[in-house]
Amino acid sequence: MRQAYQTRLIDLGEHGGRMCRLASDAMRDATAALLNSDLALAESVIGLDLEIDEMRASAEDVALELLALQAPVASDLRVVVSALWIVADLQRMGALAIHVAKAARRRHPAPVLPEPVRPIFERMGTVAVDLADKAEKVLLNRDTELARTLEADDDQMDALHRELFAALLSPTWSHGVAPAVDLSLLGRFYERFADHSVAVARRVIFLVTGENVGGDTTPAGLEAPER
Repeated sequence: MRQAYQTRLIDLGEHGGRMCRLASDAMRDATAALLNSDLALAESVIGLDLEIDEMRASAEDVALELLALQAPVASDLRVVVSALWIVADLQRMGALAIHVAKAARRRHPAPVLPEPVRPIFERMGTVAVDLADKAEKVLLNRDTELARTLEADDDQMDALHRELFAALLSPTWSHGVAPAVDLSLLGRFYERFADHSVAVARRVIFLVTGENVGGDTTPAGLEAPER
């Protein structure tokens, strides 16, 4: 019985790794769709919505079953509780990638990004995917040392977000107010994706060490809305 229980705990961690990989791939493809006005690629990302939701629900079912039937204690309890937090972050990462893909679809065949901000979003996409890839490694290997590096990596995204706002508010911006508002929200999707990647890493630190370094503390009402 105990061996089967430990196997399910391991499976729960690997399930999180697969969710993280899916979110990373979704953001990579959504960014490519955004940069290249690729409708087919945008649609393929949007089509992941149900799969991502089902993966979260499946992980939650396993975690709640383990809580109810096995009464885990100490480190095992941290694994189960952390899993519930982590899959919520991962589901949100997938949803944010889908928001990016929807932005690409909404404007098709017209390009979403004016030339002055294209390089910023290209770098945002690279940083977002890199953070998600590191979060996947943290999840699968329970690598707390790597987990602690994600905070510094997230600073790159924050800097890009500030650069985007500087471009949108510049006197030389000539593309209108409505596109600037849309682009600021699009930048928010990337920034929040990065924040959730960091939150996953923080959860793993808690899982392994019991040290509470804080998760994602942004109130739900401040999340980027569905559009």
